[in-house]
Amino acid sequence: MLPTRRFGRTELAMPLLSLGGMRFQQSWSDLPADRITAESQDNLRATLAAAVQHGFHHVETARHYGSSERQLGWLLPQIPDPQRILQTKVPPQDDAQAFEAELQLSFDRLAVDRVDCLAIHGINLPEHLQATLKPGGCMEVARRWQQDGRIGCVGFSTHGPLELIEAAIASDAFDYVNLHWYFIRQDNGPAIAAARARDMGVFVISPTDKGGHLHSPSERLLELCAPLHPIVFNDLFCLSHPGIQTISVGASGPQDLALHLEAVALLPQAAELLPPIVSRLEGARLSALGDAWLGSWQQGLPRWQDTPGQINLPTLLWLHNLLEAWDLQSYAKARYGLLGAASHWFPGANADALDESVSEAELKAVLQASPWVEQIPGILRRLRERVGGTPSKRLMQED
Repeated sequence: MLPTRRFGRTELAMPLLSLGGMRFQQSWSDLPADRITAESQDNLRATLAAAVQHGFHHVETARHYGSSERQLGWLLPQIPDPQRILQTKVPPQDDAQAFEAELQLSFDRLAVDRVDCLAIHGINLPEHLQATLKPGGCMEVARRWQQDGRIGCVGFSTHGPLELIEAAIASDAFDYVNLHWYFIRQDNGPAIAAARARDMGVFVISPTDKGGHLHSPSERLLELCAPLHPIVFNDLFCLSHPGIQTISVGASGPQDLALHLEAVALLPQAAELLPPIVSRLEGARLSALGDAWLGSWQQGLPRWQDTPGQINLPTLLWLHNLLEAWDLQSYAKARYGLLGAASHWFPGANADALDESVSEAELKAVLQASPWVEQIPGILRRLRERVGGTPSKRLMQED
């Protein structure tokens, strides 16, 4: 059975691995009941049963994870778990009544009277935080439901910038946070420290997919992480952080649990297993990119809002680094395609506009504070050649 950790001031005994509900559902559309297939339900039944057997007592889904809530709602009473911790997530809205209607629909789909955890889903912009915390806003709805015994604790999930996450934490309105942090992306480290200082629970979301498409790793990454699978390495890396209590396993079927369980079994050996792999990964990055670039590539980069064509230079150059160092081709291609196609979830645009609506001269004009002003246009063109193409859809935009 999975070990547990105290989930901050919620006092919940949170298992190290959580069963994420983003990938086992039949569709990203909220399908009517008569369109859910027996095959899809059988797969979810097997996944949920295996999860319960291994101690995945925390199950989390969201209002806009397509058919996930409906399918779970049918199965939760069929596969009981006395220790189950149920979380759903509902996005903030400026109209609190609209938020409450979505919250009620979430409960209806799950066929429950209570959830243990509710996350305000996707505090990605300042206006999302404002809509949540303002008088008469979403948090007042959540607190009323909490007083009625329908909600246990209230947290938030985010794809937002660090300063916004820190502002949400500093509000002291939330009991926990769902955020991104893993080996390839550690910039939210200060937010974890801030949450820990306020005794908030910390839940790392999507470490396998957003952590580099580790479900389909490059040969280069497999070599560098050996003898561990990259999923096992990344899980150990995350779970070794003192501020993190749980990480999500976005299982599409019961077979997807095995590597994560292997990681938990190896956690007592993490201090011996991690350093040589981290050293190889860092060495490969240094060899591919050079000390000068690694020490200064972020210097002088404008915000995407201040860049011609809203080209998101920090994200694009980060993708360049991942591609050059560890050959994260499928991940870089997916992230590149999402830029400009997924609103506030992946803000800014990719480099397709360079040499079309945005000239090299215009780009260089906003890069004068960068020591790499002459090199960056060429880097963007090479990145575009390698991973450009059809725009991607964010998962919940797909059918």
